[in-house]
Amino acid sequence: MIEIVVATSNNHKLQEIRKILPESFKISGMSDIGCTDEIPETGATFHENALQKARYLYEKYKVTCLADDSGLEVNAIDGRPGVHSARYAGPQADSERNLSKLLVEMQGKADRTAQFITVLALISEGREYLFEGTVKGRITETPHGTGGFGYDPVFIPNGYEVTFSEMPPEEKNRISHRAIALGKLKDFLQ
Repeated sequence: MIEIVVATSNNHKLQEIRKILPESFKISGMSDIGCTDEIPETGATFHENALQKARYLYEKYKVTCLADDSGLEVNAIDGRPGVHSARYAGPQADSERNLSKLLVEMQGKADRTAQFITVLALISEGREYLFEGTVKGRITETPHGTGGFGYDPVFIPNGYEVTFSEMPPEEKNRISHRAIALGKLKDFLQ
């Protein structure tokens, strides 16, 4: 069994990772190793943030660790929210406030194209590895669906007519940006 500590306290993210990776992986979160630290994310790119979080955990706990930085890039608003996706609406940001801010900024925009990006940073025995996943799609004018989290209610992936929030979790976990990056990680580890 391969044990990996994920640099997150986001239970949605941990559940998604556990569903995507096979049972031969034991996936733990930061709380499972007693880490309650707020890991800084000061990078200008998804790659920098993922590595910063993984390095923090590795240096402090010496465990095989995985960190991700994910976000939504919307073409009509110059790639925002980008690396600021989780805190887009400011210090008190949550999914609802972030979605509201995005939809206000998108009012009247004809170009609704966007992409979700995930960059995974794995540190094992001191070696660093990066894996990336991208899924292209478009932003709806209003939220739809009750599943998923974050920007899922307003993102329709190319080739589909429903948002990530309207999809069964198994389907989203098969085609999402995180699933693509985790698939690359799984291939690498096996």
